[in-house]
Amino acid sequence: MTGISEAHLSQGADHVAAGLVACLPVLNRYLRQSIDRQLPYRKLPERQLALLQYVAEHDGATVHKAAEALRMMPNNVSALVTRLTDAGLLERHQDDTDKRVAHLCVTAKARQRLSEVENIAATQFAAALRTLTDGDRDALGSALGALEALTRRLRDHSA
Repeated sequence: MTGISEAHLSQGADHVAAGLVACLPVLNRYLRQSIDRQLPYRKLPERQLALLQYVAEHDGATVHKAAEALRMMPNNVSALVTRLTDAGLLERHQDDTDKRVAHLCVTAKARQRLSEVENIAATQFAAALRTLTDGDRDALGSALGALEALTRRLRDHSA
């Protein structure tokens, strides 16, 4: 590659990065506010919600694995587990071989709440997408694979 084309690619990547950095937090904030207004119960703090979502995707995870994945201290995750267990959203199951280890599972109540949040978010996005042009919807649909790849890359590089 020539210096000119490498510089052009870098500027393109910088431009896309700046656009994503500007748009994604606004989308996330709008979505969170919309969800908060529609839930019939008090929204969980962000870290508790992140832990619930992680455990829902990784049934049987340990506190240590969850802490590692969420980049938190194990004692902080343990405190969150206690709160979520007291709220009836998580269950601890003692490991058969090592009694010091607990495996985490979300309850049916937690699965229902997570599903409600996902449904509200999907409904909000679908309503907003319907207001866009066909071309904009197509462009966003085409970008999904790339956004998923970018998410995986960021997750892998920050691990």
